[in-house]
Amino acid sequence: MTLRPATGGALRRSLGLRDLVVYGLLFIAPMAPVGIFGVLDAKSHGAVAAVYLAATAAMGFTAFSYAQMVHAVPQTGSVFAYARAGLGETAGFVAGWMAMLDYLLVPAVAYLFSGIAMHALVPGVSRWAWTVLAVLVTTALNLAGVRTAAVVGFAVLALELAVLAVFLAAAVVQLVRHGAARPVLSPLTGIGGFSPGAVLSAVSVAVLSYLGFDAIASFVEEAVGASAAVARAVLLCLVLAGVLFVAQTYLAALLDPVPPAQLAAHPDQQGSAFYDTAEHAVGHWLHTLVAVSKAIGAAFAALAGQAAAGRLVFAMARQGRLPRQLALVDPDSGVPRRALLLAALVTLGAAAWAAGRGDGLDRLTSVVDIGALTAFVLLHASVIGWYLLRQHSRDRLRHLVLPVLGIVVLLAVIWRASHSAQLAGALWLLVGLAVVWAQGAGPVGQRR
Repeated sequence: MTLRPATGGALRRSLGLRDLVVYGLLFIAPMAPVGIFGVLDAKSHGAVAAVYLAATAAMGFTAFSYAQMVHAVPQTGSVFAYARAGLGETAGFVAGWMAMLDYLLVPAVAYLFSGIAMHALVPGVSRWAWTVLAVLVTTALNLAGVRTAAVVGFAVLALELAVLAVFLAAAVVQLVRHGAARPVLSPLTGIGGFSPGAVLSAVSVAVLSYLGFDAIASFVEEAVGASAAVARAVLLCLVLAGVLFVAQTYLAALLDPVPPAQLAAHPDQQGSAFYDTAEHAVGHWLHTLVAVSKAIGAAFAALAGQAAAGRLVFAMARQGRLPRQLALVDPDSGVPRRALLLAALVTLGAAAWAAGRGDGLDRLTSVVDIGALTAFVLLHASVIGWYLLRQHSRDRLRHLVLPVLGIVVLLAVIWRASHSAQLAGALWLLVGLAVVWAQGAGPVGQRR
């Protein structure tokens, strides 16, 4: 079976390996753990660095499956294209439908977070003005072309990495001068004994930090080097993110004077735990620097997410699973303009909805988690379907054992997720299945 993209416009190849990694790290954000550090510290009994080691290993299976499938199906659309090739039309649509929760709603969370953070720094401008400004600027950059967005994104990523480097250096100096507030190995072993169940429960939250590295696969038709470059970029991005996450959470945990048990007893302290630690150990200037970096970085994480969402919508429209008008490519910029504009409108609408509810951000975040994890399960199944069942591969390790392990890990994380997240994901899945039924799609395994 040879798979070729359906008609609908050709994307331009202009992204190198560095550009792909930049998009992935931008979407992830180098300091992604900052906002959930306190939650993870409380859940894991202080073993927050161990949580990120486990989460990196868990996502490693997913990254490896992406690298396998991008070689087999070098098409824009990521898991939609892979599940369609390995499992059939219906599974492909479901995978794309669930992945949309990640690609469309993560930017909504990021835009709103950026608006709230900038309002806190500049109270004279409302958070909605900042949020809308972030949407307008990043959408304009995406519409200008993938190269323009990548160049600006690289500059922002360099700024974020510089701030992270300042934090790491300041933390080391503080530890050398004044010592640690907790036992040196406690970020790996926990306080009061290592608890595998507590760590696994925290991993279900920590995986949110990694959502975005998979978006690199959406740019395969715009990458110089195509599938080989994308496969390397996916794996490299995950490794880099894992190293950065473990390093910053390890040092922050050593400096944190508040015991995990106290954070667990006072959930209201968890959201600001990283900032409070930076201010207590180093000074208010570091608190402010990290806050500014997160505010700007969140907006440009949304830029990468919006770009990936536009490519996913474009790919599904190109195959007729969404209105075909969304599959048109702008002849001047070489980007799917209509798909990008739709993604921008959806993310802005989701941000508005979340802002109007007290639990809006929590609900968006939980739905994003379940959507992405479900899509990843179908990704692993696609490896088995494509290589083992259709290509009759004899490499049982890469094409059966590792994907099955990946599925088991993801199902364990989904099982440990909150009931509200599971319910939201199930409802979104039912809506997707209703769309499949309305379209008259064939059963899983059917091929065009």
